[in-house]
Order: sequence, then C-alpha cells, then structure tokens
Amino acid sequence: MIYLVVEQIKVGFDNYSYLVFCEQSKKAAIVDPGFGASHITDNINNKNCKLEYIIITHHHSDHTSGVNTIKKEFPQSRLVASKEDGRNFDVDDFITDGDSLRIGNINLKFILTPGHTPGGICIIVDDIAIITGDTLFIGDCGRCDLPDGSLSQMFQSLQKIKELPDHLIVYPGHNYGDKP
Repeated sequence: MIYLVVEQIKVGFDNYSYLVFCEQSKKAAIVDPGFGASHITDNINNKNCKLEYIIITHHHSDHTSGVNTIKKEFPQSRLVASKEDGRNFDVDDFITDGDSLRIGNINLKFILTPGHTPGGICIIVDDIAIITGDTLFIGDCGRCDLPDGSLSQMFQSLQKIKELPDHLIVYPGHNYGDKP
C-alpha cells in the first residue's frame, strides 16, 4: 500500500520545495519553503494536509524566504533545522546527524552534510528518497565558494552520501542539470 507522497513544488526561477506527506494520516512536512510561499500554502491546503514540520536544509534565503509566511498560516507546525544553519531563525527543533522524525507512517532521517553551508542537512525519506537541498544536485554538488562554504566539508559530506543505497531517489534543491 502506498502511503508516502513526495511532491516537488517549483518555487522561484529554479528552486524546489518539497511537500512530504502520509496519505493515511494527512500529516505533512514542507522542506525548504523558498519564494512563493502562497503557492506552497495553497498546495498544502488543497491536499487537506496537517502541516507538522517546516524543515530547512540550509539557511540561504532562496530556501527559507517563505518560512515566516508558512509559520503564520500553520502556527502549530514546528520549524526544524541544524544548530549551525538555524541560528537566525526561531527554530523549534534542532536536529543533528542521525536524528529522526515521524510524520504519520513516514520516517525522516537526517544527515548533517556541511559544505555548501556549515549546517546543511539531507533528509532520507522512508528509505525511498533523499532530499538534498544544495548539498547534491543531479550530476553536481552545491557551491563551496560562498562566504561560509567549505570544499573539504563538502568532500566529506559527499563521501557520506556515496555510502547510501543506490535505490534512493534524489530530490535536489534546484533544477540544475540536463533534466529536472
């Protein structure tokens, strides 16, 4: 029985947000609510989801600009981020490497993947998919030349990802590459 839905939502020019929800319970999480927050809230409402979590994979504004709008629309939801990248937000739950959350029947496991930013995270969704933010794209990785990026940390993070099962579907933070 299928119970997991990962919906890719194009926001801004080439960013992706992700709505992850359990079809049985309608419990949901939104990952990286960037530009176009009203489009995201409409999506959540049209599916009658109960938003439990707002998760940010890293602190850059193209992945976080919609946080306040989403939080205002869904005040019961909890903001989730790493300590390193959540410093400038009103975070409810700080996570680190290996932490997990549940939304309905879905397990979200977090991997700390610094490099693009000091506290970047990836999210393994029920051992089916991985939401990578700007750590990993299709055929590339996130930039490390920005003020708080680190090439050596990115290399170590990519080694972690390399060890993950090949069957995971990669959901990146941007529409970069030959195909979405």
